[in-house]
Amino acid sequence: MTTKLETLPAPDKKSGAGKPTNHRKPKVRESRGTLAFSRSQRTKALIKHAILILAGGLMIYPLLWMVVSSLRPNDLIFREPGLWLNSLEMGNYTSGWSALTHPFGHYMLNSAIVVIGSILGNLISCSMAAYAFARLQFTGKKLFFGIMLLTIMLPFHVVIVPQYILFSQIGWVNTFWPLLVPKLLATDAFFVFLMVQFIRGIPRELDEAARIDGAGHPRIFLRVILPLMVPALATTTIFTFIWTWNDFFGALIYLTDPDMFTVPVALRAFVDSQSATSWGSLFAMSIVSLLPVFLVFLFGQRFLIKGIATTGIK
Repeated sequence: MTTKLETLPAPDKKSGAGKPTNHRKPKVRESRGTLAFSRSQRTKALIKHAILILAGGLMIYPLLWMVVSSLRPNDLIFREPGLWLNSLEMGNYTSGWSALTHPFGHYMLNSAIVVIGSILGNLISCSMAAYAFARLQFTGKKLFFGIMLLTIMLPFHVVIVPQYILFSQIGWVNTFWPLLVPKLLATDAFFVFLMVQFIRGIPRELDEAARIDGAGHPRIFLRVILPLMVPALATTTIFTFIWTWNDFFGALIYLTDPDMFTVPVALRAFVDSQSATSWGSLFAMSIVSLLPVFLVFLFGQRFLIKGIATTGIK
């Protein structure tokens, strides 16, 4: 008995066995609703960016006007409110630098001394206080922490009179000590709270591992906690620099000798209520005094954002 074998057609060599001969991918057509939605999104984004650019221009206009005014003659500063320069006056910077009793660099050096001392004081005292609140257990811890937080809401002007009386009796008026000593006592509660929140985010297992190796609290703080606090320390440094460099009221109260003036008080000396004020020199030296703040914020911006984002403050 014989069976007939049916022969199957040979596969096409060009298309390959088991593969469709049509290699074209089907086209995905977007619906009209999707196109309209994407166009509306683009329109909203353009409107949003236009509003942001306009608002940014309005906020930066006074700074640009001050830069332009520092390059104008003194008699044309308030006559031409625009940003277009018809004449360039570079003499405002040279005359402003030597207009006061000392060169303006002398006052910048005074501000640098106060700023560096304030930064070191806040970094040392606030980090130690924060470690105590975050890791140590002692009687009245919650009470003291609450009192520390309440001091954030206490205005500086409330304590300036008793502080001035105290520093005057000690004989520290016309010295930098009234501006530096409070920083060594962790009086800036904001930075203490900032570092407490950061330390609470560090795992306690690292402390326990160091304690097993025989480390005490000083060694744990210096070898374990402090190296991990770099973002919080950088944030404290940037804020302390900006706030101390721009501090006018404290320096005006304690520093009455022109030799001890810091930059904000020296800028106030350009304004004379009895004779004509050299506005061109004032604006020129204001630009010079803003350069350190701008550079610190420019190079420390990423540390500032990282420090704020990792402290748990919402």
